[in-house]
Amino acid sequence: MTPTLFGRWQTRLFLFATVGVLVTLPFGLGYIGPGASAQFFWVLLYAALFGLGWDALYTYLQKLRWDRDWPGALQLLAGLWEAVFIVLLLKTVGLFGINRNLSMSGFLWHYSSIWLAIYLAAHSLMRVLFPRSRFRGGQWLF
Repeated sequence: MTPTLFGRWQTRLFLFATVGVLVTLPFGLGYIGPGASAQFFWVLLYAALFGLGWDALYTYLQKLRWDRDWPGALQLLAGLWEAVFIVLLLKTVGLFGINRNLSMSGFLWHYSSIWLAIYLAAHSLMRVLFPRSRFRGGQWLF
């Protein structure tokens, strides 16, 4: 199955709104990381929103590949440059809701936890819950 752009967007927003929020809750409440802070939810929001643009680029690049497929390893590594992009924006221009001197270890721990959980859910749980979406370019709504 080759996901369409609309399918990528639906899947990304669904996973960030469910799995991403569940992973962010312990960070936001202070159970994990440097302490309780709403900044972690802002990081989650920015990752989801900027990811919509990244998905447009990924869809374009995927069409250049001979098999029109995007290997799972590249999907996992996509989290790396998406994190670098958010850190660069945060440090250069700043992002609303996030303090510029956010602990980088806290950010990396939180972001990598989100990305790994979403990656695993996309390649296991989503295939179980929405088996027909694979035949509709990744779209699970309509």
